[in-house]
Amino acid sequence: MTENESKKSRAPFFSSARKLILVLLGAAVIALYPLPYYITSPGDAKVLDPIIKVEGGDDDKGVFMLTTVRIGKANIPQYIWAKASDFKEIIPAEEVRQKDESDEEYNQRQLQMMEDSQHAATVVAFKKSGEKVDISYHGVYVTGIIEGMPAEGVLKPGDIIVKMDSQKVNETMQLLDYVASKKEGDKVKVVYKRGGKQQSVTLPLAPFPKELESSGKSKAGLGITYPVTDISIKTDPPLNINASEIGGPSAGLMFTLEIMNQLQDKDLAKGRKIAGTGTMNLNEEVGPIGGISQKIVAADESGAEIFFAPVAANNYKDAVKAGKSIDTKMKIVPVKKLDDALKYLEGLKEKK
Repeated sequence: MTENESKKSRAPFFSSARKLILVLLGAAVIALYPLPYYITSPGDAKVLDPIIKVEGGDDDKGVFMLTTVRIGKANIPQYIWAKASDFKEIIPAEEVRQKDESDEEYNQRQLQMMEDSQHAATVVAFKKSGEKVDISYHGVYVTGIIEGMPAEGVLKPGDIIVKMDSQKVNETMQLLDYVASKKEGDKVKVVYKRGGKQQSVTLPLAPFPKELESSGKSKAGLGITYPVTDISIKTDPPLNINASEIGGPSAGLMFTLEIMNQLQDKDLAKGRKIAGTGTMNLNEEVGPIGGISQKIVAADESGAEIFFAPVAANNYKDAVKAGKSIDTKMKIVPVKKLDDALKYLEGLKEKK
């Protein structure tokens, strides 16, 4: 075979190899190309006893569990898969993260909301159980800033607002009520702490972007999102919660029940595996959460016998619908307030 003949025989091989490489590169680009969406799917149900420890608390047979949802950025194959799945939800990125919010800022916001949830659950559980709890207020955390609003470029996530004009700010509702009493164009002096140092700035109130308006009526503000009260709590007996890998406020109800279960001599769960979800505030109200259908799946797969679901925002209706679709044997119980869950538990018979 001549050299020219050899080159000709190798040409089809190299041509095919190049085509294959191009196809593989194209497939990789399609697979990895990020979309402006997040995808949520069922997580798991975590037993709370190893996470929450009340000093001297009793060890009961029954268990309370929090439920989680997995979340990740979508690419093209995942998007298609989610479209064909009953228990994967596609969420626009702007509904998950604020514009230009970094990974660090997002994670910090989630952890601060979790800390706020723990505080509310602790206060409610100890007071409900007749135990001592002391609360110290330190101001309001800034967890996010709206682009184009007055606070942009001035305040940062992690700042703690301690005063508005001459009024001391102890907790979130104080800040929100004070700003709500003002109108567009009014200026307020914001006193805040950053890195332990106190600073101040005077900012005007501006209307929120149209997409953030509520009830069709524009409201003015500084552009601070998801403010969280910075508090410290001292309890007797001492309490330790280790939920460092879990973010968001949705475990409030289940935290409350687990703390109460350890504080009291009786087994509130009556020997059963009880899962659930819902936020908790200092008025003992159970608030709505996202991903209720996926949490039903997670609880069912973990062998839960009972699931507490918030009534608000159709959470309970969606939970019942999801339960029927997977033919679960779990009893799904609607709750508006903590007392709804406690009343249901009191009516349970002890499991043998």
